[in-house]
Amino acid sequence: MDSTVYVYVFDTMADWEIGYLTAELNSGRYFKKGLSQSKIVTVGVAKTPITTMGGMKILPDIVLEECSIKNTDALILPGGDTWMESIHESIINKAEQCIKENIVVAAICGATIRLAQNGLLDSRWHTSNDLEYLKMVCSDYKGEKYYKNEPAVTDGKLITASGVAPLEFAVHVLKALDVFLPKTLDIWYKLYETYEAEYFYELTNSIQ
Repeated sequence: MDSTVYVYVFDTMADWEIGYLTAELNSGRYFKKGLSQSKIVTVGVAKTPITTMGGMKILPDIVLEECSIKNTDALILPGGDTWMESIHESIINKAEQCIKENIVVAAICGATIRLAQNGLLDSRWHTSNDLEYLKMVCSDYKGEKYYKNEPAVTDGKLITASGVAPLEFAVHVLKALDVFLPKTLDIWYKLYETYEAEYFYELTNSIQ
């Protein structure tokens, strides 16, 4: 069965934070043998173009009302400047449903702040951009004892990451979706972490 991954898109979305991840899911170039690439479906609050922080225009494939969690393997929540606005309440409700149904929810940067504000990080291991900032902007946050000062953290099917860790974010999501062989994922990470050409050849060989 083909894998479907929902990516929430909205004005000010930090497009670079999910670039590593969406490129690998969409291409499937290093996937395990026999697996086809994931189907990336962009989800918006309306069927109108959004403008990312990088100035890219994206027309959502579907609107939230068409977003059925029964047909998805993951919900990706990129960072952005508007996460504390009420317009995002519906997607946070959808994220909560996914968590309850054991579907991967992956949030980075500003998206983690909104999860915290809505109480979804109060009893789960998580990270964000900075603990003190999280406490300052989220009046209802009660998850300090579950905070880890790490680039990315996985707790079950919930993945959170700092906005300066798009590479680690991708690694955690790819691991959760189990689309790479463990060896391939390790080499893939080393290639982009070190920039050493030797890992490119190892990566190619790992999927032969």
